Amino acid sequence: MGKAQKYVLLGDATYPLQDWILKPYQEDKNLTQRQLRFNYRLKRAHSVIENAFLRLKARWQILLKCDDCSLELLPTLVLACCILHNICEAHDNPFNEEWLEGTEPTELPKPCQPAPAAMEDGQAEQMRELMCQYFESCGEG
Repeated sequence: MGKAQKYVLLGDATYPLQDWILKPYQEDKNLTQRQLRFNYRLKRAHSVIENAFLRLKARWQILLKCDDCSLELLPTLVLACCILHNICEAHDNPFNEEWLEGTEPTELPKPCQPAPAAMEDGQAEQMRELMCQYFESCGEG
């Protein structure tokens, strides 16, 4: 894109647009084809992330019961599971689809109401527009 970008989290329409939260354009009849494609690609990326977490929880079912460990330990536990998962994959111990049977996709908590417009970051709109242009230049998919 010609400009270094920092990492962002993907959010849905209820989150405020910030320079660290990338969210779709508000769905209405005035969206351009480019903005609609951007929203579609963001939705696809979000589903990839949800699937990755589902598979991680299926392989490491301790993540299904994280309510019995301290909040301070949780990031280390998740990181350890990610590292162990990568080690398993590197040593040809593939994911077993049967593990998914005991795991249900869970809806992650999110705000009930859209964030007020005052919480939106004007600089973040420029970043979203850059991402929109980048997605358009990548072709279909």
